[in-house]
Formats: sequence, structure tokens, C-alpha cells
Amino acid sequence: MIATPNILAPLHDILPLAKEEARISFIGSRSFLLEAPGEFDLPAQRWIWALSQTIGNWPDVAEIIPGMTNLLTIFKETPDDPDSVVGRLLDAWNSARSVDLAGKTIEIPVHYGGEYATDLAAICDFSGLSDREVVRLHHEATYRVFALGSAPGFGYLHGLDPRIYMPRKTVPSIRMEKGCVTIGGMQTGVAMLTGPNGWNSLGHADLQMFDPASSVPALMAPGDIVRFVPARIEL
Repeated sequence: MIATPNILAPLHDILPLAKEEARISFIGSRSFLLEAPGEFDLPAQRWIWALSQTIGNWPDVAEIIPGMTNLLTIFKETPDDPDSVVGRLLDAWNSARSVDLAGKTIEIPVHYGGEYATDLAAICDFSGLSDREVVRLHHEATYRVFALGSAPGFGYLHGLDPRIYMPRKTVPSIRMEKGCVTIGGMQTGVAMLTGPNGWNSLGHADLQMFDPASSVPALMAPGDIVRFVPARIEL
């Protein structure tokens, strides 16, 4: 594994585009979920990153949780006027300018195929591609960490080649091993825990992605660039 720092993206890559109105939902009495409209893409996520920086400084906010083109804002107290909070969030969204995060580059060695690639055949059937072509398209792509969640240290990675899109399972696998490299819809990732999992495994990464004893427990962070490097291909 190699982790190296990156510089900010060139300005012409992060200039804001026209934004549509965001959607806001109530999650309990103190929490509001803002969802970016439009495509599930990097421009939308850059607005979410910008919004996180703004709202995270509000004195009445207890916590913010950036997600995949969405942001959950948890207030310290139940607002007396929820509609005014919605207005504040929409104003912040409308005024947010696109930003990029200066992350690092992470290379993850992967054993493609073999005993952990329990869903590679299904990915091939769905895509109409050979196993070698699926593996090639997966490891040749460059991915961006949009957000962390689901399990400690799990990174939601954007950048999957649409030719190997694979829906999540309607019935999850009962036991998928920690370290399995998976595809779920248009996302890919590395399983953090052994247990039930609805994503589709095509290989395994023997790399510690989360260390609770470390000063920085999670290997990945939003904005990081991730590349999967074939350490072994067993097809």
C-alpha cells in the first residue's frame, strides 16, 4: 500500500455549476437530511463538502455526517421552528461554492478471483463481460472517496466503470469476509467487517483499513484517491 499526498484539483475542475434546489427531510426531531439533486457525481459531492465546512461551524449544530451526495445535520436541541432551519439549510446550499479536498493517494493490492470472489461469475453474467475484462475494468479505474460510513473506515468510492455496474443483492450474503473487494451499484469498496453483506465480491485485499488504536484510525478519508493494484489474478 502506498499513500501519498495530493494537491488541490486545478481551479477549472472545481468551478461551480448551476445548482438545483436540494431536498430536505426530517430525521427525528433534531436531524435534517439534505440531499443534492441531479447526478450522483463529483460536482454534487464537492458541494456537499463545501456545505459541510459551512454548517459545521454553526454554533447550534452538534454533529454533521457527510454522505454520498447528502449531508445529515444534527442540532444540539430540537428547533422551535423547523421551517426556519430548512430555510437556513437551503440558503447555505444555494450559496455554497464547489470545493475540493486535498487527499492522499492510496494503492490497495488486491487478489482478484480465488475463493473470495464469490460473485465474480454473477458480475460477468450481468455485464456480459469475461472475468478478465471485469477485473481489468475494475483495477484500471481511479476512484475517489466520497464519504465514510456503513462500518468503521468503510469508504464509498466513486469512479466505477459503468460497464461493470452490478446491483446490490436482494438477499445479502450471510457471511462475507472482511477485506472482500466489492461492487454495489455504481460504487465499489472494501468490506470492513465479516458478516452479512449485500454487495458483490470479486476479490480480496489483505490490508488493514481501520485501526482503532491509531491516532488516525481510518486509512481512507473523504477526498482521497484510491487505486486497486492487482497483486494476484486467479481466474
